[in-house]
Amino acid sequence: MNDDFEVVGENDSAAFTLKVHRGEGMALLGMNWRVGRPPDDFVGFAIQYREPGGDRFLSVRNRLTFEPFGSPAGGDVRSSLRSPIQKFRWVHFPFRAERPGGFLYRVTPVFMAADGVLSYGEAQEAEIDLAGETYPGRLNVCFTRGFVSSQAFVDRFERGGAISTLLPAKADDGLDFVPTHPDAEEALDWMGFEARRAVLAVLDAAIADETTAVKVVAYDLSEADVVSRLEQLGSRLTIIVDDSDAHGEKGSAETEAARRLRASAGTANVRRQHMGGLQHNKCIVVTGPKLNQAVCGSTNFSWRGFFVQSNNAVVLTGRQAIQPFVDAFESYWGTDEAAEFGALPAAQWVDLGFDGIEAEVAFSPHSAGNAQLATIAGDIREGATSSLLYSLAFLAQTKGSIRQAVKVVTEGDRVFVYGIADRAVGGIDLQKPDGNVAPVSPAALSAHVPEPFKSEPTGGGGIRMHHKFVVVDFDLPTARVYLGSYNFSKAADRENGENLLLIRDRRVAVSYAIEAVRLFDHYEFRLRQEEAKTGVKKLVLQRPPSKAGATPWWLEDYTNGRKARDRLIFS
Repeated sequence: MNDDFEVVGENDSAAFTLKVHRGEGMALLGMNWRVGRPPDDFVGFAIQYREPGGDRFLSVRNRLTFEPFGSPAGGDVRSSLRSPIQKFRWVHFPFRAERPGGFLYRVTPVFMAADGVLSYGEAQEAEIDLAGETYPGRLNVCFTRGFVSSQAFVDRFERGGAISTLLPAKADDGLDFVPTHPDAEEALDWMGFEARRAVLAVLDAAIADETTAVKVVAYDLSEADVVSRLEQLGSRLTIIVDDSDAHGEKGSAETEAARRLRASAGTANVRRQHMGGLQHNKCIVVTGPKLNQAVCGSTNFSWRGFFVQSNNAVVLTGRQAIQPFVDAFESYWGTDEAAEFGALPAAQWVDLGFDGIEAEVAFSPHSAGNAQLATIAGDIREGATSSLLYSLAFLAQTKGSIRQAVKVVTEGDRVFVYGIADRAVGGIDLQKPDGNVAPVSPAALSAHVPEPFKSEPTGGGGIRMHHKFVVVDFDLPTARVYLGSYNFSKAADRENGENLLLIRDRRVAVSYAIEAVRLFDHYEFRLRQEEAKTGVKKLVLQRPPSKAGATPWWLEDYTNGRKARDRLIFS
C-alpha cells in the first residue's frame, strides 16, 4: 500500500497544477492555473485514469457537451476529451476502485478555437492508491453511497423497476421484505457501498470464528441480512436493542428482531433499553483470541441506513482499540439510567491506542462534568483556522451551541465553510454574495429537470442525509474529525446512548472532507434547479467568449471569493 493520501503532478511544463486526494473508494482532483488566469479559449479539463495493472487510459465522461459538438468529430462525445470538465475540482468514483495498486490520473487542459476545433495542452499525471482500508488492519473509514437521488442510480437501475422493488415501503416491513428488482443484488451492493460491505464482513468473520463473542448495541434493527447473521451467532451474541417510542411497539421491526434473537441467543442475552431518551448507538463489537473488531458511526442497521441515507461507519481492529467499546457495552448493560452512566469511565475520553493515529472515543450520556457539546462548539468557533466541512443530520432542528458555532463561522470570512444538513437551515445571515454559503440539504431532480438530466427518485419518506461529522482544518497538520452516532445536540450529549470519536489525523480528515464535498456538490446543483422559477431547458458546456461582454466559463472561479477559495484549497 502506498501511504500517500495526497499526490501532485510533477510536470513543471504544464500550465496548471494537479493535486489528487485519496478518499474511500473515490478520489478528489484539484486543479489550478499555474500563473495568473487561464486564457479565454481554455474550455476545461480532460480527465483520464488507468486502473492498477491496466494497459490503457479510460476517460471520465461528462453528461454535459458542447452544442454543436466540438471538433474533431467521431468517438465518444461524452468523453471528457471531447466534452471537458468545466470545474477546477472533480470527485471521481472509479468503476473498480477496490483494485489494489495505483490509479494513474492524467489531466489535460483543453482549448477551443473560434471554429470549434479542440486542441490540448501539456498534461499532468499523478498516481494514488484508492483500494483497501484507510489504515489496513487498524482503522477503516467506510461510507454508504447515499445516491438514490442521482443520475447514476437512474442510469444503472431505474429501468429494472421502481424504487419500491428495491426497498420496503415501511421500516417495520424490513425483516420480511424481499426485493423483486431483477438487479437487486448489484443495486443494493452499489447503494450500500463500503459501509454495508464492512458491516457484513465483520459479522461474517465472527460467524466463521466460533471462538468469538459478539456484543451489539442497535438503534434501528430492521435489515434482514444483519438480523439473519446475528441469529447465526447463537448464544455467542449479547445485544441491546432500543425500545424508545415506535421501536418499543409490539409491531415494530425492532421488537420482532428482539423476539427472534431471544430465540437464537437466549432470553438472557437480549435487552431493550432507551437510556434517558434513545439508545442511539450503532455498534458491533467482536472479541476473541484471534479476531477483535468494533464497528461504530452513523450507519443504522436498517434498509434506509444502508441503502438510502448518506452514512459512515468506522471499523476498528485490535484488542486495545476495541476495549473501550467492550467496557461501554458492559456499562450500558449494567444501567438504564443516564445519570449513572454519565459517572462511569465509559463517558470519558479514552485513547484507542493506535501507533501513529491519534484517536479517542467517549460514550453518552455524559454528566455535567464530562459533557462534550460546549467543548466541540468552542473548537468549531475558535479552533477552525482554515476550513470547516460538516454533514450534520438534524442541524435545522438542533438549537444550541453547535448550531450557533456553525452560524458564527459561516457568517465570517476567516474560514472556508461547506455544510450539509438533512433539511434547510434558517437563521444564517450571509452578508457577502461571494462569501460562505448556507448549508445545503438533500433534493432530487424532479421539477425543472434540464436536459440531458432525467427525473430522479426521492428514496421514499424519511431523511436521506444521516451523517454526523465535523471536519476542522482538513488541509492543515492540525486536521481533526468529530464523528459517530452523536447528533451534536443536548439530547445526544446528556440523555441518549451514543458513540463519539475524535480523530486527529489528516488521512482520515481528508476522507471525510471529500465525502462532505461530493455531497455538497451533488445537492447544491439540485437545490438550484429546484428553486429555479423557470428551469433551464438544457444545460450545455460553455464555449469561449465570442461577443463583446461575454465571459469565459472559469471567470467566477477567480472573481467570486468563495469559488476562488474552493479552487485554491483543494489544489
